[in-house]
Amino acid sequence: MKLKSFLFAGMLMLGVAGLNAQQIIAHRGFWKTDGSAQNSIAALMKADSIRVFGSEVDVWLSSDGVPVVNHDAGVTLNGAKLIIEDTPLATLRNVKLANGETLPTFEEYLDAFAQCEHVKLIIELKMHKAKERENLMAKQVIDMVQQRGLQERVEYISFGINFVQQLRKLDPQAPVYYLNGDLSPQVLASMGLNGFDYHYNVLYQRPEWVEKAHKLGQKVNVWTVNKPEDIQKVIDLKVDFITTDEPLLVREILRKQ
Repeated sequence: MKLKSFLFAGMLMLGVAGLNAQQIIAHRGFWKTDGSAQNSIAALMKADSIRVFGSEVDVWLSSDGVPVVNHDAGVTLNGAKLIIEDTPLATLRNVKLANGETLPTFEEYLDAFAQCEHVKLIIELKMHKAKERENLMAKQVIDMVQQRGLQERVEYISFGINFVQQLRKLDPQAPVYYLNGDLSPQVLASMGLNGFDYHYNVLYQRPEWVEKAHKLGQKVNVWTVNKPEDIQKVIDLKVDFITTDEPLLVREILRKQ
């Protein structure tokens, strides 16, 4: 009887492991729901409430050196287009998100994240005009995370080679992933990165990169996967993480596997 119970428990654990083969990351938070907006604090908290693996957020540096949260390089204020890099924080604080929130600083966002109970924060550092500003922002972001003791709860991604190199230097233990889609797993391994986070079209062209990455001990993320047919394709590719604007849809498809 004990042997049967042990075997049943083992089979149950394998079944759970199979269901959790792919983890879900909410792209810019869980924003496709009432009261939310892309990269809002509400989107972060709602991602935490549905217990996905991670919530992704985008970070820029204002002209006066303050990290702020927004996806695009520019924002609109009173009908005028402003470039975040060229705009001081005092002006950016007048920008409202679609749900009425004030455009948040990264520090505010991180303080809200500290109250989350389930998600990791996937921090994308956006490429800037000058490496000096990228270096400044990378250090500020790492310092803010470490000051709050959140190192074990965050991961970093970027399209910029300079950014991933700076992040690796500033925190050798941090999970760091490259986004641009042009470097092989072998090259990323030589850079000391933890893997890649590529658009699904890259992996459709180079599906062998998933297996190669896994053999090198790397993790594979894929963005931004929203259509059912693409969700199924990346599941079949055995990626580790699926970044999506449709976290509930991805969860439902995973449950049916």
